[in-house]
Amino acid sequence: MYKLRGHHLFCLLGYRGMGYSQEYVENMTGLHQTLRNNPKTLILLVKGPDQLCEKFPNSGEYHCQDDRIDERDAVILEKMNLKIGQILSWEEIESHIRKHVIPADIQVVCETCSWRSYGVCEEGIREIHNGRGLRKVE
Repeated sequence: MYKLRGHHLFCLLGYRGMGYSQEYVENMTGLHQTLRNNPKTLILLVKGPDQLCEKFPNSGEYHCQDDRIDERDAVILEKMNLKIGQILSWEEIESHIRKHVIPADIQVVCETCSWRSYGVCEEGIREIHNGRGLRKVE
């Protein structure tokens, strides 16, 4: 079972192999591929730093314990009709995305995210809506 915070559910949709460091990318790619290949993998929704934050590099600002990020997590979980402490499979999370999220939501809930300008998260939501699941990371 993986422990994930709210906004990382969206980050996984847009993940294309980029990240803050090599160690972070390897960790994110491993999780992404696991969920892509086995959508029955269980996820525990947590408040605050999760298993992706564990590999955030020591250099620069550690935003994993930032109140603004916690607020983004809460907004995303509320949008998806999910709660901290829930355990769901990745395929159940995808179902919540299909029911409650549209691509344009990224522009609002992730307004201050530095990755938003790439447009990959909206694309990821469209992939989920089209039943394609997570995109293969090349």
